[in-house]
Amino acid sequence: MASYRQTGSRAYLTGIVLVAVIGGLLFGYDTAVISGAERGLQAFFGSAADFSYTDGLHGFTTSSALIGCIIGALISGFMASRLGRKRSLFAAGIMFFLSALGSYHPEFLFFQKGVATKSLLVAFNLYRILGGVGVGLASALCPMYIAEVAPANKRGTLVSWNQFAIIFGQLVVYFVNFLIIRSHANDPAVVEWTNSIGWRLMFVSEAVPAALFSILILLVPETPRYLALNGQDDKALTVLSNINGEPKAREILAEIKATAVEKTEKLFSYGWMVIFIGCMLSVFQQIIGINAVLYFAPRIFESMGMGNPMFQTVLMGVINITFTLVAVFTVEKLGRKPLLITGSLGMAVGAIGVALSNVVTLPAIIPVISIMVYSACFMFSWGPICWVYISELFPNTIRSQATAIAVAFQWIFNFIVSSTFVPLYNYSHFLAYAIYGGICIIAAIFVWRLVPETKGKTLEDMTALWRGRK
Repeated sequence: MASYRQTGSRAYLTGIVLVAVIGGLLFGYDTAVISGAERGLQAFFGSAADFSYTDGLHGFTTSSALIGCIIGALISGFMASRLGRKRSLFAAGIMFFLSALGSYHPEFLFFQKGVATKSLLVAFNLYRILGGVGVGLASALCPMYIAEVAPANKRGTLVSWNQFAIIFGQLVVYFVNFLIIRSHANDPAVVEWTNSIGWRLMFVSEAVPAALFSILILLVPETPRYLALNGQDDKALTVLSNINGEPKAREILAEIKATAVEKTEKLFSYGWMVIFIGCMLSVFQQIIGINAVLYFAPRIFESMGMGNPMFQTVLMGVINITFTLVAVFTVEKLGRKPLLITGSLGMAVGAIGVALSNVVTLPAIIPVISIMVYSACFMFSWGPICWVYISELFPNTIRSQATAIAVAFQWIFNFIVSSTFVPLYNYSHFLAYAIYGGICIIAAIFVWRLVPETKGKTLEDMTALWRGRK
């Protein structure tokens, strides 16, 4: 008879969660690397002789990875159910790695290096889309993996660490981009170097954390809920015992098995409201406009005339990290809803402050502070808490497919916001931020009226909650 650990190991839980959150770091790294590289890309492909690299093509190239994100999110449920959470995350790591190398050297095998052509642009975008598929998978599966291994009283905090890793990944790549540019700051041909080589180094830098993640994910266990839902009770009990100790592990396993009998349930078995709320949380996380700020931060700060835009971007990254920690350390004390509502209202204040600065003459520091407030409020609310909700809102038996749909909605609206921001911003700075501010207020009302509090509930409790609401 197998022997199981009688007391849980905090080190064991911490170790596997830390590996999972590297996926979040890669998520942030991959989506933000474009902020430093996009101008070099624009100059490089703008030199092409066989086609005209228009603003529209540049907008598509800047956001093409988001197409992959949508695909990755849509297939995440299928992969999580068929391959398991662990093997699906390994596949995501390989995609990150190949995308980093391909974006660095899209000419590989088929094209002349350094010569921009229409075909090379297609190849580059295919590599970015491949990385986007990895992001889409990681965005759905990393919170799911953490939620399925975490004890109920620590789940919100541990899933919030995934958002911390996303923001940390963005900060790291902001800093890496800054150092790459600064390495040739005294070179008279710095612009030419950036346009030919600098942007390549930015993309290939992602290969290091991608390789590390791909190796480490092989060392962590599959989630106990996936194992139990697939008849591997002994393995599930081993993992649960290592985390919680055997007595609690057997109790949790019994709860999981109580829902496992309904494994074949259809998506709307618990009514349409749970799916609607999950999808709308994803939609609001995007249409409040945060990624338009994150992806185009250097351009926004340059337009405000506040010194070195890359330095301001790094500073914003530091502030983002700091306020993400607010969520990490308060989500289990204050709950999910209060953080979302407070953050929404704070973002509205920041967005409206930026909007007003475009119609009233104010010192340049005012819109910069407003942008920082807007971003900081997102980081302790919609940034981490949306992922917490998506990871724990859905009942066990529909979690994979429901999560896939919710995250796909997130990336679809991310693409819409990112691809429309520049035209809207150029048309009217005031209108862009006024719209985002108004949506923030609507988001607060939505959470207040419709979203349930999930603090302290087990994942199995969600089955009873939604069955009671049918």
